[in-house]
Amino acid sequence: MNSMPIDRSQARERGFTLLEIMIVVTIIGILAAFVAPRFMDQAEEAKVQATKAQIESIAQALKLYRLQNNRYPTSGEGLNALVGGAGGKRYMDKIPKDGWGHDFVYLSPGVHGDFDILSYGADGKSGGADFDADIGSWE
Repeated sequence: MNSMPIDRSQARERGFTLLEIMIVVTIIGILAAFVAPRFMDQAEEAKVQATKAQIESIAQALKLYRLQNNRYPTSGEGLNALVGGAGGKRYMDKIPKDGWGHDFVYLSPGVHGDFDILSYGADGKSGGADFDADIGSWE
């Protein structure tokens, strides 16, 4: 029998060392630190755009309401007039929320025109900057 000596270094299974795993995890963490904020900003920007689209949709329903009723709903009647208020007519199936799930503020007469539709942004409070800034129908 011709047997070859077994080299123990070749016989061992090769795996990752703790140091190699730590280096890979560190690299992934660094990449995530650079990439994650960009995705988060994109999500917030999408909410801003969705809010602007909802404001435009409500504004169109308000204009139709005015055409058929010769006036806009009062601030007291609010946006609920669009979903069955005056004479039971529906101008919208439901009143949408802004991109962050908050109710819109409606004023008629408005400060900036016949009516104002306003979202207080991400924080739900008046004022603010960046994604917390107010978004209005007059913008």
